[in-house]
Amino acid sequence: MEGSLTEKFKWPYVITDLIILSFQVFGDYYHFRHRTVAKRSLSDHRGTHVRLLRDPKVTWAEQQVSKRRKKREAFAEPLDPKFRDQWYLYNSNHRDLNAKAAWELGYTGKGVVVSILDDGIEKNHPDLMQNYDPDASYDVNDGDPDPQPRYTQLNDNRHGTRCAGEVAAVANNGICGVGVAYNAKIGGVRMLDGEVTDMVEAQSLSLNPQHIDIYSASWGPEDDGKTVDGPAKLAKEAFLRGVTEGRGGLGSIFVWASGNGGREKDSCNCDGYTNSIYTLSISSSTQNGNVPWYSEACSSTLATTYSSGNLNEKQIVTTDLKSKCTDSHTGTSASAPLAAGIIALALEANKNLTWRDMQHLVVRTSHPAHLLTNDWKTNGVGRKVSHSYGYGLLDASAIVALAKTWTSVGPQRKCVITMVSEPRLVPLLPHLSDNVDACIGTDSHVTSLEHVQARLTLSYNRRGNLAIHLISPAGTRSTLLHPRPHDYSSEGFNDWAFMTTHSWDENPTGAWTLEIENVAGASDYGTLTQFILVLYGTGSTSSSSSEKPQAGNGSCKTLDLRQICIGKTGISCLKFGPRRKFQSQQLRRGSVITE
Repeated sequence: MEGSLTEKFKWPYVITDLIILSFQVFGDYYHFRHRTVAKRSLSDHRGTHVRLLRDPKVTWAEQQVSKRRKKREAFAEPLDPKFRDQWYLYNSNHRDLNAKAAWELGYTGKGVVVSILDDGIEKNHPDLMQNYDPDASYDVNDGDPDPQPRYTQLNDNRHGTRCAGEVAAVANNGICGVGVAYNAKIGGVRMLDGEVTDMVEAQSLSLNPQHIDIYSASWGPEDDGKTVDGPAKLAKEAFLRGVTEGRGGLGSIFVWASGNGGREKDSCNCDGYTNSIYTLSISSSTQNGNVPWYSEACSSTLATTYSSGNLNEKQIVTTDLKSKCTDSHTGTSASAPLAAGIIALALEANKNLTWRDMQHLVVRTSHPAHLLTNDWKTNGVGRKVSHSYGYGLLDASAIVALAKTWTSVGPQRKCVITMVSEPRLVPLLPHLSDNVDACIGTDSHVTSLEHVQARLTLSYNRRGNLAIHLISPAGTRSTLLHPRPHDYSSEGFNDWAFMTTHSWDENPTGAWTLEIENVAGASDYGTLTQFILVLYGTGSTSSSSSEKPQAGNGSCKTLDLRQICIGKTGISCLKFGPRRKFQSQQLRRGSVITE
């Protein structure tokens, strides 16, 4: 029992050598502790207690004992019949997304609104109805407020309903399973069951941005290993308006599935949606921690959640059409909604997170876990990162814990540096390298990286034979493009912004190297006409006028309110070929870039 006493007595009270005053509880109640008795004594303090009660100044005294108390937490493990089959939410072997631990902290998505951009959602599904939000829903295909899917014999418009259940299926209602954020509000936009135009995409991406917090999308261009496509003018504008004006200026959060073209050796960096800095691109892992057969690898993927795998591995449990339940949801389509649900938990923990804050949280709290691949590497700030998994498996408990104490990052800075502006022949294995100053001396000076883009204009007689890599000053090597054997196109790339997240938090000042590799032999040919390096990130709180560009490293200046910096730099082109010595050639200085 406790070796302490609490007394109500008439002050002042003479404290003996054995009894010391610990603290005043309130009023005339004080807590005393015995000097020579252990904190947990096996015997009571009867003698001391009797002596205290005999003192005329003491009106009441009682020895304090330890009591058993149980927290009356709101959380109880969901009783839904399929919850035990949702291995990715809670698993006794800890190979899960740690959702249960986040729920135990009190975070279930309450107050957060998520919308699924897809083929509609079954709003009257018994496991969705309670959380359905009509203000987060619309039918863009037919131009009405009802996102109900069109029913067919093949049930091929089930995709959106399945994704919605992953996010916000209701808990403890005796139906199916639960969503990651089972108290979040869920809506749906029916936009894939008809002709998909730039306008359709833009209208969907910009629906009610002051009400919807998170947009989840599990679609994109053809995953055929030969397509290069992305958002057009209106959709690009919708993304930009979303991150600058959505959620009261904090920015809409766009969660995107990285693509299912793995069997076709596709690259998600050829998909302009997952490759965008405005989307949080999510890849997949199987139950056993393997790269799924359908998964695409690229440097723009930020993190990973679970999905389907081989025949002996479990799939995803969620809501299905006609008020049913399924345990066979698959692909990266299933991974993105799980991430959207986890992000909803983080937003509940901190409503003031910006769209960039959320990406920082994902980078910092995701981890390699048991995910298997041979391309894990350590970047310049000591983080493990992979082209298959990004920064690893999302951790719901870790992200809400960090979100609670997170201080928003500084304003986004953008430094644009022209590295190549005149046509250059692409021989076998050219390396383009130069030191950059990251727009030092301007308000666009970047000292800590977030996203990096290599904007390339490049012709080649067979595009699929190219492999392109970007190496940061810290030595982090990002594969911007791996060979795509089905891509026979001779169109090349026209100002295509290859993006990497692998240098997150690195200092961008120093030598950047672009490698263009022809994997098929010397018979192929092409021309690189433009290479623009775009550095996004943060800088010091103020830009000192004493900061000057180093001699020979070029200069930058701010062009507009978005802090676009135009870098002018010299560059060395080192051509590497068989049995050849290095040839160094100075190129023309960069020209002004406008957007």
